[in-house]
Amino acid sequence: MINVDLKPMLKGGISRYSLCVAVAKLSRELNDEAIELKEKEKIITEEKPVSMAVDEILSGEYEIRESEDLKNF
Repeated sequence: MINVDLKPMLKGGISRYSLCVAVAKLSRELNDEAIELKEKEKIITEEKPVSMAVDEILSGEYEIRESEDLKNF
């Protein structure tokens, strides 16, 4: 299980809901890419998609944008 400090991930006033949705979407994309690689090149990744998604968000490779409606909610 991942036990990450959420403060750096919630910078800029990002809500926990948006963070959860972003991690879920990104992990699905990464999983789909891993399945394609596995089928084409027989490459199997050891790292789990959710861990990879959290790492990408923490490193700044993936940016979370919230709509103004959600920010004002």
